[in-house]
Amino acid sequence: MSEIRSQLSSAVEQGLLLASSLANVEKMLGTSELADTVITELVSKEAWDELNDRFYKTMAFGTGGLRGRTIGKVVTSVEQGSGTVHPEHPCVGTASMNYYNVGKAIQGMIAYLKSKVAHKASIVIAHDSRFFSKDFAEYCAKVCADLGCDAYLFDGPRSTPQLSYAVRAQNADAGVVLTASHNPPHDNGFKAYFSDGAQIVEPDASGIIEEVNKLESEAYTALPEAERGQIHTLGADADRDYMDKLKAVLLRPDLLEGRSAKVVYTNLHGTGGHIVCPILRELGFEVVTVPEQDDQNGAFPTVASPNPENAAALEMGVQLAEKVQADAVIGTDPDCDRMGVVVRNGAGEMQLLTGNQIGSLMAWYRVKTMFEQGKLNDSNRGRACFVKTLVTTELQKAIADKYGVGIINTLTGFKYIGEKLRKYEDSIPAEKKGDYRSLSEDETRLLRLEYSKFFIFGGEESYGYLGADFVRDKDGNGSTVMFAELVAYAMEQGCTVPDLLDRVFAEFGVYLEQGKSLVMEGADGAAKIAALVASYAENPPTEVDGSKVLAAKDYNAADFYDEEGDLIPRAAMLMVELEDGRRFAVRPSGTEPKIKYYLFGKNDPQDDVQASKAAVTASLESLWADLEADATKRMG
Repeated sequence: MSEIRSQLSSAVEQGLLLASSLANVEKMLGTSELADTVITELVSKEAWDELNDRFYKTMAFGTGGLRGRTIGKVVTSVEQGSGTVHPEHPCVGTASMNYYNVGKAIQGMIAYLKSKVAHKASIVIAHDSRFFSKDFAEYCAKVCADLGCDAYLFDGPRSTPQLSYAVRAQNADAGVVLTASHNPPHDNGFKAYFSDGAQIVEPDASGIIEEVNKLESEAYTALPEAERGQIHTLGADADRDYMDKLKAVLLRPDLLEGRSAKVVYTNLHGTGGHIVCPILRELGFEVVTVPEQDDQNGAFPTVASPNPENAAALEMGVQLAEKVQADAVIGTDPDCDRMGVVVRNGAGEMQLLTGNQIGSLMAWYRVKTMFEQGKLNDSNRGRACFVKTLVTTELQKAIADKYGVGIINTLTGFKYIGEKLRKYEDSIPAEKKGDYRSLSEDETRLLRLEYSKFFIFGGEESYGYLGADFVRDKDGNGSTVMFAELVAYAMEQGCTVPDLLDRVFAEFGVYLEQGKSLVMEGADGAAKIAALVASYAENPPTEVDGSKVLAAKDYNAADFYDEEGDLIPRAAMLMVELEDGRRFAVRPSGTEPKIKYYLFGKNDPQDDVQASKAAVTASLESLWADLEADATKRMG
């Protein structure tokens, strides 16, 4: 190893290798034969960029867990091994998703749980269809059992929202799902959940992170056999329980009687078909799947990106919908927490809806229907609310205001919506709450309306929605059920879903949004993103696209409080309001190598909705052109 170390040191001196990369390579040298062989091969190839990407940092266990590359840009011969479809071994590196980082993450969680509970801790573990997801999940289950925790492991790929539900249904202490959501095929991740079924937040997040950071490697010593935990399998019974619960999100099951819509569904090679197809068929829908995309394949071979936010990902579904004359195309991402749709409009054309539009339609339909059914009324509306993220459309605020219900804004990330749900549940007096998780939706709604706050609907612009609190994360499965009811409602009204959207625009105003991003990968990209974020913080704009800046809120530089008076955690996000009514936000992505821009425009309610939509769209395109040019200048 002395020659390798000499070459590494020389590369640092020549400016080819970062000093931090050298320090992290040193951490892994000598820890395993695999690591030594991979590092030696990369050094012999002088693959300095690859070494920097793999070792420029130690992957930090953040408040959501881990996410990163599990297959390198350069795959060494030993990593490829006997693998044909994908490498045999995950990517070696301190900044990569591999057994080194997954092992430390699960051990840190176990150590924290043991410090918090007196009983034998239990963890539910799920995985999606990505490369190494199954391997990582089985490894995590083994570590749990070896270190004295019971593990509940699904018998195959399952969605992230089902993991959230299962944590609550099993009364487990924590949960883990191995997924990188809609990221590219080379990525994977470790998402961590606490006993309430929501992603971990403070103070538990810091407690787990502290335990993870104490570990130098993934190595551990198993407890004596008598002290170990057991691995339990979750399968068909757990699926049936979850599906029965999902049906409770329907407000008007009668809409589905004798009104069979034809829907094309694609799981984009992920987990969604396991629940979505059978539940839609049970509800009376004719479901046609995209055969080429049915297989659970981590290469996602038929799409450039397995992201239902992108029109291209749903194109095969649209082609099939035209062939079979379906009413809608529904697509979910690999871990089925996001849902995108394309619907047939009044002209018979297939129209893509944005996440903001899908969420706003479902929020509007649900609050309207609850008032029509008497579930909400003048006496209890003050205890009902929507919860959304700060970068989600203000159309939902306009709807909430019209119906006199609350609107709560959180930081980006569904974990903050989950945190609100825990707060609302915990606010119910213990003597009234009883075994809350065993109660029906009607029973929990009455409890929340009397003693706490009733969550009507929650969502974020990035195609994540939730209409109940028995799941504590965005739920692509439940979203398909809610959207199916919306389609049936449109049919009852003798119109299309886009017609309903135009009715909402006419009543509440035209609210349109655009999401943009600048992608910068690897160690160099991370540095550029950090510099651009710092530039906005240090030198916020004073005028954008010819409009004066009225306010620029830096959520990392001051304390802000939400509508309930709760402190919003500090985060690297700038929200800018312009004099002409447009707004935009900019923030680094927490899961992908990009900086994200959120653009907002609106017009007051008017008779000519189409003209209003065209005007707002043009104003947003002009805004982005100015922001993109400014970003280029800021990056030099």
